[in-house]
Amino acid sequence: MSHRPSSGIAAVSTALLAMSRHLEVRDVLKTIVASARELLDAEYAALGVPDDHGGFAQFVVDGVSDAQWKAIGPLPRQHGVLAAMLRDARTERLADVREDPRFEGWPAAHPDMSDFLGLPIKDGDETIGALFLANKRCPKPDGGCGFTEDDEDLLSILAQHAAIALTNARLYERSRELTIAEERSRLAHELHDAVSQKLFSLRLTAQAATALVDRDPARAKDELHQVATLAAEAADELRAAVVELRPAALDEDGLINTLRTHIQVLDRAHSARVTFDTCGTKALPAAQEEAVLRVAQEALHNALRHSGADRVDVVLARRGAGAVLSVTDNGKGFEPRTVRRAGRHLGLVSMRDRASGVGGELRVQSAPGKGTTIEMEVPGG
Repeated sequence: MSHRPSSGIAAVSTALLAMSRHLEVRDVLKTIVASARELLDAEYAALGVPDDHGGFAQFVVDGVSDAQWKAIGPLPRQHGVLAAMLRDARTERLADVREDPRFEGWPAAHPDMSDFLGLPIKDGDETIGALFLANKRCPKPDGGCGFTEDDEDLLSILAQHAAIALTNARLYERSRELTIAEERSRLAHELHDAVSQKLFSLRLTAQAATALVDRDPARAKDELHQVATLAAEAADELRAAVVELRPAALDEDGLINTLRTHIQVLDRAHSARVTFDTCGTKALPAAQEEAVLRVAQEALHNALRHSGADRVDVVLARRGAGAVLSVTDNGKGFEPRTVRRAGRHLGLVSMRDRASGVGGELRVQSAPGKGTTIEMEVPGG
């Protein structure tokens, strides 16, 4: 294997470390594909996760521009060599994929490919994906494949660990879905309790105003003012709950725009002034952006519902390769030594769990009468 073992092992190690940094399935797929392409010095790489209908639930490519990928059209079906890899669960190393009898062609915008190396990604007996590379960047032997047995061995190692990373990412996403369902249930209970109380008070006050309108118009007028106040508070509760229940558009808008929109709505819905500022931040891994958004939402919920603050400032700033989120209010604060007792009421336990779950850290600064600052730092990619 000449000089390849040491350089190959080092490259595989780098690829495995890169995969372990990500929790989102899409991020893991992208990292696997990019690592495989770089590891074997191929022009193109792709990874497909099959669905149950003869197509691919997800298909990630590396080496193809966004414009070219868009021009290629719909995701491929499970046919030809790809279908054989998924069905037979065996490695395919071909000198020219176009000359293989199973080859069925590709769309007009598809890049031209010749030598080919592909293998299934397996979790036990289940084939959960197909990873392949094309066009090895090296002199090709006459009529031979640029990919070697050494390449096949390295890609096999990568695929075994890719199966672990992909399985872990799927488990993480299922866990997150359960967490989101729990949060929605909590919000539904809060909405029911808060709005029901407001509507009950609203009904009693309206009844009182009706009884007083003939014999004491002045008092009836005061009661009607109270009706208007209670109605406005109920509307605030509804708006805030709708905002928290609405799925965040992180994939489409990114963390900064999603946070800014969320805070603008809260600023309109509450009497407190809510501001947002950002400085020098860059895109974070998807799992970290999700965690930062959820911690910001929880901290804002606390500040606007429990602190009595009339101002809440949210700042997202770059720190090294990562970022720091801070949510500061000028409310009543609390004694940090009682944080264990206050922690569950203020959602600090779930916020700490979210931060630690993505390799980050949560810090709390507060004092009676001096407001509270929740700070979350994440390491970045």
